[in-house]
Parts: sequence; C-alpha cells; structure tokens
Amino acid sequence: MSAPVATPTFSAAPAYLAFAAFGSLWGVWGAALPQIRDQAGVTDGQLGTALLFVGAGALPAMLLTGRASDRWGHRIPAAGVVSLALAGMVLALIARGPLSLNLALLALGAASGATDVAINAVAGATERACRRPVITRAHAAFSAAVVVASLLTGALRHVQAPLPVMFGPVLVVSLVAARRLLAGGGPQALPATAAASPPAAFPQLAESRQRAVLIGVGLVAALAFAVENAHQSWGAIYLGDVLTVSPAWTAVAPALFATVVAITRYAAGWLAHLDPRTLLLAGGLVATVGTATVAVAPTAWLALVGLAGAAAGTAVLFPTLLSASTRHVDEAVRGQATSTIATTAYLGFLLGPVLVGQLADGFDLRWAMAGVAGIAAIFTVVAGPAVRAAPHTT
Repeated sequence: MSAPVATPTFSAAPAYLAFAAFGSLWGVWGAALPQIRDQAGVTDGQLGTALLFVGAGALPAMLLTGRASDRWGHRIPAAGVVSLALAGMVLALIARGPLSLNLALLALGAASGATDVAINAVAGATERACRRPVITRAHAAFSAAVVVASLLTGALRHVQAPLPVMFGPVLVVSLVAARRLLAGGGPQALPATAAASPPAAFPQLAESRQRAVLIGVGLVAALAFAVENAHQSWGAIYLGDVLTVSPAWTAVAPALFATVVAITRYAAGWLAHLDPRTLLLAGGLVATVGTATVAVAPTAWLALVGLAGAAAGTAVLFPTLLSASTRHVDEAVRGQATSTIATTAYLGFLLGPVLVGQLADGFDLRWAMAGVAGIAAIFTVVAGPAVRAAPHTT
C-alpha cells in the first residue's frame, strides 16, 4: 500500500514580516523627516525637490524587479528588505547637504521600489497557495508597522536621539524578515505543481494585449493610491490651514489615517469570501463619502470622522485589486505581473499629493479635497470592469 501524499502547507509569516519591515522603514521616515531636513540643512523647497529622487529611484527598480523575483524567488525580497534598511541607515549617516540628501534618497527609492514589488509577489504567491487573504493582511501588517514605528520614532525624537538610532530598529526587523524569507517553506520554494490552483492565466507577458490589461489594472490602482497618499500627505496641513487647529492636533491626522487603514485591512481579511467587485465598490463609495466629508467639514472633529471614513474605504482598494487581478497568473511570471501593476499604480502615489497642491494653489484646499473625492468616485466606477478584464482561468 502506498503512503498518502502529504499536502504541502505554507506559512504566511515571511510575507507578514517582510511587510512589517517595509512599514517600519516608512514609519521612521515620516516621523523623522523634520530631523532629516534639519540635519541636511535644506529648505522646504529643497526638501521637496529631494523627495522627487525617491520616485526617480523607485520606478526603474520596480520595472526590473519582477523578472528577477520570478527567477530567484525569495532571495530577492530578502535582499530587498535588508537593502532598504541599509539605505535608511546610510541616509541617516550621510545626508548633510542637498547633494548627499538627493543621492541617499535616490538609493532609498530604488531599494523601496524593488522591495515593494518583491514582497507583493511573495504575498500573492502565498495567498494562492494558502487560499487565505494574505495580501490584505500583509498590507495590514505594513500599516500597523508604520504606526508603531512612527510612535517609537516620536519618542526617540523627544529624547533627542540621533538619526542612526531611529533607523536601527528597522535594520533589526529587516534582518529577521530576511532570515525567515530565506528559510524557505513558501510556495516559491516548491515545484509549480505543488502550489497549483486552477489553470493559470497569462503564461507569458510578452503579448502586448496581456501587458496592456495589467497596465490598465495598474492605472485603476493608481487612482486608489492617489486618494490614499493625498490624505496621508495633506491631512495634517488641511487641519492646520483650513480648520486652524493647533500643531499638536494636526499630528492626529496621519496617525488616525494609518491606524484605521491597519485595522480595516486586517478586518477585511474576514471578507475575502465576497466578490472582490463588491469590496471595491463598497470601499470606493466609503472613500468618496469620507473625502467629501473632509472637504465640507466645518469642524476638526467632523473632518477627522471623514478622514477615518476615507481611510477605511481606501484601505481595501489596492490589496483587493492586486489580489483579484493576479490570482490566476502563472507563478512563472507572477513577479512580472506584480511589477507591471505596482509600477503603474505607483504613479498615482507620486502624483496624488502633487494634484492636491496644484488644486490648492489654483483654488483652495477644500476644493482640492473635493477633487480627491472625485478621483475616489472615478475609481468606484471603473474598478469593477478592471477586475473583469484581469486574468481568469480558462
């Protein structure tokens, strides 16, 4: 009698740890940015220019990482999280003028872009193998890490700790995540048949139509990222400039947004059985109403309620869209598919805050937020068709 064949089991821990490492870096970054600016001795205008180097480094790295991730598996995200932490440490050590700041941010952007694609590919492969909502919960781990790292960095700033001390915990978390990724046990370490689900779609990404579909999904995801980063970047300024709250209260906006996003993404994991189009429609509507509430709010309290609604709505958009669009992609090209969607979506992350600034200059911040609500409404309309056009089983 032959022995029964064991069903392979997979752990989502490597994906969650990788996203936690990613979030810890950006949590430290956001809270330490004033100190980074002061150490570099740059003006706000020079800092704004320097931030463009993050995108300049990220976009080409994202384009190149997909194929490398398909070829070398978990070694790419493991290298990515460590290189990201090291780039943060280098930034803390050498950013002492405009030139060194620009170069450090270019390296940080490249490491961030590569890591972003690689860890999303890991989460997607694990989700397909485990049949669990790994992508959504991994993004929840990212948001939770942002909150924790921001609070820790704020405490370290209060005691006037130097920048390398602030970035030190990121390196520790990244090394733990890299070790867990390299330990194996994920679906990328197994033959393709071991992680098999339904018949795979898009066995190659060479055909222009196939890539065009993924770019289309990425453009829809860019709308979600534009709304999300508009709130993250301008929430505190909106409270201070429009509703004239104290500086201490303006800090509530980004903390509230990140906290609600983390909680919503974790809770959304329990709704994975729903049609993704239902989640995208609901999330888009909530984000639209929440953002519109911020735009018309006469008081800070009502604006914060609207901001919480916008956070809850946007929280489910990109993870759900990525999961639904790559669920049946062939594992041999998962990295390339993820890279195509994520790179295109990243344009929205970069341009969302810029759009708010331009609208605020031309009109005012309330009209700018109304414009963001319009973007959320457009997402709500086009997300469903994008999911229908994405790869499906044949």
